[in-house]
Amino acid sequence: MKYLEYTPLDRINDFLSNLNLGERTIEGCLEAYSCKHTGTDKKLSLSLENEILDHLGKSSDTDSSSPVEYLFSRSSRKTLIFLLLTLHHMYPDYDFSAVRAHEFFTEESWDSFKQIFDVYMFEASKEWLEENEGSALLETLYKALDEVVNLAECEVYSYNPEAEADPFLEKGAIWSYHFFFYNRKLKRVVSFRLSCLSNLVNDGFLDDESSQEEDGEIFDDMDI
Repeated sequence: MKYLEYTPLDRINDFLSNLNLGERTIEGCLEAYSCKHTGTDKKLSLSLENEILDHLGKSSDTDSSSPVEYLFSRSSRKTLIFLLLTLHHMYPDYDFSAVRAHEFFTEESWDSFKQIFDVYMFEASKEWLEENEGSALLETLYKALDEVVNLAECEVYSYNPEAEADPFLEKGAIWSYHFFFYNRKLKRVVSFRLSCLSNLVNDGFLDDESSQEEDGEIFDDMDI
């Protein structure tokens, strides 16, 4: 995997690097990668493949609707491994288990992505329009992604792990989303992370309130 630089993505990244909306801050990051293996990728890819095959060999679940069934397809395993390699390059110190991770990936469509974006990025989109007259944030994002990975030929995935399996969950996170736009033909993938952080937590206001509540409980137990 090789990190790819694209100017259209940089413009959006600059806007979403730390978008303060008062009590909340929106953070987003777009990263493009080539899916061509490097030396270390080949070793990790083989390790992930063996982990999956070993799991399948021990599994007795043959239900076609089971998540495990997805892994029997070589093409599906290859896609999963590419997505995991992308995560590994983004978070090299985190150990991603292929067997667990496949349960957290969901295949999406542009329409389902758009619905999530429209709801959670409503305020951010208004800020973008004030700074960039004439082009909506989603429209700009679509054009940028299309230039990099050709959206018409893309598979879209969301990654929603449990808290303990989420290396990018930050303190004070109100919500977070992680999407992947993967083009098999071009052998490219774009990762798009989005999160909303509470400025109250980061500024210590909620911690102060919790501390005061604890102090109150202590004094309640004391005879004065």
